[in-house]
Amino acid sequence: MIPVTKPYLPPVESYQNLVSDIWNRRWLTNHGPLVNELEEKLRRYIDNPYLLFVSNGTVALQIAIKALNLKGEIITTPFSYVATTSSILWEQCKPVFVDIEESSFNIDPTKIEEQITSKTTAILATHVFGNACEIEKIEEIANKYNLKVLYDAAHCFGTGYKGQSIFNYGNISVCSFHATKLFHTIEGGGIICNSGVLHEKSTLLRNFGHTSPITFGDIGINGKNSEFHAAMGLCCFDDLESIMLRRKEQWLYYRDVLTEISGIKLLKIHPDIKYNYSYFPVVFDSEGTMFRVIEALNANYIIPRRYFFPSLNKLKFLEKPEACPISESISSKIICLPLYHDLKIHEQDLIVSILKKHLS
Repeated sequence: MIPVTKPYLPPVESYQNLVSDIWNRRWLTNHGPLVNELEEKLRRYIDNPYLLFVSNGTVALQIAIKALNLKGEIITTPFSYVATTSSILWEQCKPVFVDIEESSFNIDPTKIEEQITSKTTAILATHVFGNACEIEKIEEIANKYNLKVLYDAAHCFGTGYKGQSIFNYGNISVCSFHATKLFHTIEGGGIICNSGVLHEKSTLLRNFGHTSPITFGDIGINGKNSEFHAAMGLCCFDDLESIMLRRKEQWLYYRDVLTEISGIKLLKIHPDIKYNYSYFPVVFDSEGTMFRVIEALNANYIIPRRYFFPSLNKLKFLEKPEACPISESISSKIICLPLYHDLKIHEQDLIVSILKKHLS
């Protein structure tokens, strides 16, 4: 079977060596030495001292919303994973959806201002598939209306924007280190702040609000991560260069052979980014075509993913959401093709041949 993704696993001996050290120390969680080491390596990698390693990307979003003290309405995108919207709702705020750009799949900044009201406190935009939003335009609007900017950068590890990490934009960016991601810690996430004040607040919220073993400065949650997860992260980090190089080769191969095929549209990458090649989405000309291709792929034991579906403004638990026709259209006919470290070239050829056959 060829799944849409597989987690990268380092040499088992590397992980076992770190686990043996954990066994000897018996320090399993609560800011252990491996968690601290991983945090420091990640901070140096993105050149930002205000990164926190947390339990997952969804908790990262929830802590970020709390740290920014967001209330009322939050402008957001309908084209993202459900956690983007559910985190807003979980923190008792209201998501206000703005439709997306047809080429980048990111929130359309030209449509944001018309949705801003006196209740709007922030813009939560997703860098979809690791592709940068129109950052300057979003932040210009935020400055004009005194709004906070929070980026769901779940897919963005390794992505650069104008010479620095994409995490270094906005008030806070969050990342996912889930096992399906390019860089992973089995389960995990990151919170990256643009100031020491926000970093201190997020640190407090991550650990129940503790200011000492017996005092509490705020209402916090348990967002910590364990030594075992940090050990996997350290092992994967050591192999990061080869992981990213392999992913780039696979991504470019798909692009080169699929660009000229009629009946599909590929993601347009922002010209100012150093891309991490984390996903390969394909948009078909109709939902019917998409279903036929999926059926043909499945018949050959190839499992793509309808990602992202549904358009989040269509979630049944929302009250009177905004219409977002572009997002609704794209989400109804998009899939992500298999892409992972040990995907073979002949497997990619098989996938491409099936697409060509059903799009000819």
